[in-house]
Amino acid sequence: MSFTYAPLIPAKTEFDADGRLYSPVYGDVYHSPSGALGQAEHVFLRGNGLPERWRGRGAFTVCETGFGLGLNFLALWKAWRDDPQRSGALHVVSLEGHPFEREDLAGLLARYAPEPLAELGRQLAAQWPVLLPGLHRLEFEGGAVTLTLGFGDAQVLASRLSVAVDAFFLDGFAPERNPEMWALPLMRNLAKLAAPGATLATWACTGELRQTLRTAGFDARRAPGYGGKWHMTVGAATAPGRAAPGIPGGDVRHAVVVGAGLAGAGIAQALVARGWRVTVIDAGRAQDAPAHAGHAAAALTPVVARDDNVRARLSRAGSQRALARWQGLPAGAAPRVCGTVQLERDEGRAAALAGTLETLAFPEHWVRQVDRDEASALAGLPLARGGVYFGQGMLLRPNLLIETLLAADGVTILPGKVAKVGRAGPGWRVCDQAGVELARADTVILANAFGARAVLAESGLLDLLPRVAQMHALAGEVTLVPAQALGGGPRCIVGGEGYLLPEVAAACVVGSTYVHGAEQARIGAEGQRVTLAKAAGLLGGSFPDFDSLEPGSLPGWAGWRAVLPGRLPAVGEVPQAPGLWLAVGYASRGLSWSALMGDLIAARLNGEPQPLETDLAQLIAPR
Repeated sequence: MSFTYAPLIPAKTEFDADGRLYSPVYGDVYHSPSGALGQAEHVFLRGNGLPERWRGRGAFTVCETGFGLGLNFLALWKAWRDDPQRSGALHVVSLEGHPFEREDLAGLLARYAPEPLAELGRQLAAQWPVLLPGLHRLEFEGGAVTLTLGFGDAQVLASRLSVAVDAFFLDGFAPERNPEMWALPLMRNLAKLAAPGATLATWACTGELRQTLRTAGFDARRAPGYGGKWHMTVGAATAPGRAAPGIPGGDVRHAVVVGAGLAGAGIAQALVARGWRVTVIDAGRAQDAPAHAGHAAAALTPVVARDDNVRARLSRAGSQRALARWQGLPAGAAPRVCGTVQLERDEGRAAALAGTLETLAFPEHWVRQVDRDEASALAGLPLARGGVYFGQGMLLRPNLLIETLLAADGVTILPGKVAKVGRAGPGWRVCDQAGVELARADTVILANAFGARAVLAESGLLDLLPRVAQMHALAGEVTLVPAQALGGGPRCIVGGEGYLLPEVAAACVVGSTYVHGAEQARIGAEGQRVTLAKAAGLLGGSFPDFDSLEPGSLPGWAGWRAVLPGRLPAVGEVPQAPGLWLAVGYASRGLSWSALMGDLIAARLNGEPQPLETDLAQLIAPR
């Protein structure tokens, strides 16, 4: 078990004798009896010099401890929305150890949010994430307002944030009820996030708290309180830990993305959503073979692990980001949330699986154990074994997804094969094999899978990246089976040793092969023998029409995976090459990583709070 892992315990909805929302864990109420909106405006906004301090800024960032019902966030959002001189963007990072379930939050906001905040409260509840540990990014006002929610222990999460904070809202339960939220270790971690000129405010006011804040790196003092309290605390960072991010204004920024597969499309979407102009250079289109053309369907299913390891945390974050980013796309390109039954390797592992899920304590509607009968009922087909059911398992059509993302305003597709990159003033020029310049920009992102290795080598940069130098290409194929051969196909994704997907255009995709040392990725009888056998191994009954299918006679799709040691991607800026970025090595998880890694790169380029904890970001940094 990872020493930092602790299950997330949701908040309970209870009320005290006066009808106020009450936490039985901390023995305290959630808001001031004088009114949450008045407290938010007096203590947190005016206590931090808002709205005046954000005026004329490209962006303004707030960090809050103790999200609760989100009333401080809603008051802040409303103040920003109502201010004609507001900053270009408002970013809020809020940490919450005991979040409410969505249904509870919606009901409580309907009861407690005053009328000026009611509509914003409904928008918040509509986007509220599944209660899973880690960071969750919500976006409002077309992305101009972002809310990064950290679910879990505040001290652990604060040490894993990458953000330059302009104002701190300290709003945990009372220090005597919840001392860890006011303790020196957390305050020191927050001080490290302070941008120059950062301020703080809190309703709490004790001499001990002010001394703690001063020791941590804040100049804390008393100020007039609110709602019957004589005093509150305000302050400023004395030794800022973060440089304030520069948010360029004026001209639209330009990036060149090399590669038009899932990696490149995810980056392009994230950048144009932030107002960038993106040129995508596509070697596939230069050969009339766009990435994933003919790839009818694929699955996006998270991973769980007893120790909640790196792959599990990344896949969970990636699946949540993909759903948030893509669920509003047109039909066909948007995910089909159909659920996934992931079968265990053998029946004897049921007890171990039950122990894993009990330890993780994830919401049952997100993942739960299922026996063979329930798994078969979910799939609508007899299955070989039980396993786990992921309620948010998604079916996607990779070809339609990529084409939709690349059709966005601001994206230009340029057919061509990049062989080399080189310095061009403050930026980079991108050239083909003949040395002809294809494009140039201050920001260039290599997202061309295994092809990035050759570009880096030709550019004299591969020696900086010994792990990336070990990247290899792995061929694989999937097979399209007539849905009628499986009684119409499964109702949900069925995974295990191989996978079987629900019907798309009268066919079910079964997969997949892993071919080391292949000279080309191709469809063939040998590969179809493997994919059909894997699908048969998932089924718990006989389907004569399926059993009679002839390997080599069926349509399918073949492609390449770019694999790095540890099967984790390499995403980030290339060391000693400012302005040159990598997003490669997605292996079999292109759908899992695409949206998350696109947002990670775009957030860094725009000076936003990063949507991924720093310990995970460091493990995937190019090296």
